[in-house]
Amino acid sequence: MKFMLAALLTGISAMNAHAATENFDGTRVGALPAGWRCGVTGKGSPRWQVEAEATAPSKPNVLRQSGSGTFPWCVKQDALFADGYVEVKFKPISGREDQAGGLVWRWKDGDNYYVARGNALENNVSLYYTQNGSRKTIKYVDAPVARNTWHTLRAEFSGKRTRVILDGKAYIELEDDHIGGAGAVGVWTKADSVTSFDDFGFGTLK
Repeated sequence: MKFMLAALLTGISAMNAHAATENFDGTRVGALPAGWRCGVTGKGSPRWQVEAEATAPSKPNVLRQSGSGTFPWCVKQDALFADGYVEVKFKPISGREDQAGGLVWRWKDGDNYYVARGNALENNVSLYYTQNGSRKTIKYVDAPVARNTWHTLRAEFSGKRTRVILDGKAYIELEDDHIGGAGAVGVWTKADSVTSFDDFGFGTLK
C-alpha cells in the first residue's frame, strides 16, 4: 500500500495538464502582483509587496512579506483547482519568533486551507490544515532549512494524497481528507518571519 501511494504521488508531476510560473518581474516594486490577494489568519499587520532582490533566482524581483501576523498569506485568486501541484523558491531572511516560508492550496478563504512550510529556526518541514481559523498539525519532519538561503518547496496533491518536497527530497507523503474540492494556491508565513518568494509555480491535473 505504501509503495502504491508513493508511485501515485510520484506520477503527479508527469500529469500536469496546465502549468504556469510567476516570477513577479513584471510587477512594479512596492505593489502586489495582479490577481493576488493578501491577508492574515488570526491577527496582525502583514506587509506583502514586490521588492527588488539582488539574489533572486529570477532577477530582479521577488514577493516579500516583511510585516507580522499570526499566519500571513498571499494567494493567486484566479488559480483554482482541487488536484495538482504548487511550488515556490523561498528565502527565510529573519524573525525572532519564526523564520518560515510556506505554500497554501485548496484555499477557500483566510480561515480554511492546507499549508506546507519550511522553518529555518526549527530546521523542519511540516504539513497543516487550517479550518475555521484554527491551524492543525498533520505532520512534522526534521529537514535542513538554512537562513538567508534559497530553498524550493513543493506540494503535490490529488484527492486525499499529499506529498511535500523540499529541495528535491520528499519529506512527507500521506493521506488526509480534511479539506477537499477546488481552492486557490499561494504563499504563507508565520509571525514575524521576513521571507522572500520567487518563481511561484502551479499546475492542475488531467
